[in-house]
Amino acid sequence: EALEGTGVPCISDGGIRYSGDIAKAIVAGAHSTMIGGLFAGTEESPGEVELYQGRSYKSYRGMGSIGAMAQRHGSSDRYFQDTTEELEKLVPEGIEGRVPYKGSIVAIVQQLIGGLRAAMGYTGCDNIAEMRTRPKFVRITGAGRRESHVHDVTITKEPPNYRSE
Repeated sequence: EALEGTGVPCISDGGIRYSGDIAKAIVAGAHSTMIGGLFAGTEESPGEVELYQGRSYKSYRGMGSIGAMAQRHGSSDRYFQDTTEELEKLVPEGIEGRVPYKGSIVAIVQQLIGGLRAAMGYTGCDNIAEMRTRPKFVRITGAGRRESHVHDVTITKEPPNYRSE
């Protein structure tokens, strides 16, 4: 609402794990979403594929990590931090580690597109602009949330767009 009428786009930054998260960000007013962590582990993402305890992983470095901010042309300016000072003075807002290797990004993008299209169908929206204005959020109880997810069954074949937690 604060940006309405200014021509300045709103970007949802972080926390996107499923296509439904993208749909919710758009309904909340976002024009785009940042989904770096979701693409981590894909063939196209930076980093080497490494074998660890019999499984393939890719190295992951969040933009707010010490490693990313410490590079000569790194991300420290994004976090308003001065790299001319010692590395110990940088305050990280991200992590470095490894994530399971996911293969090509193509399958992930197809799932995201399909999920966003499904959300548009559920809300009766023909385009993204309608998604930003037409649907409304409703509050549900914890019990309602649990009921709206898979329950009373053990998933034996995990689909690419859903993980039980």
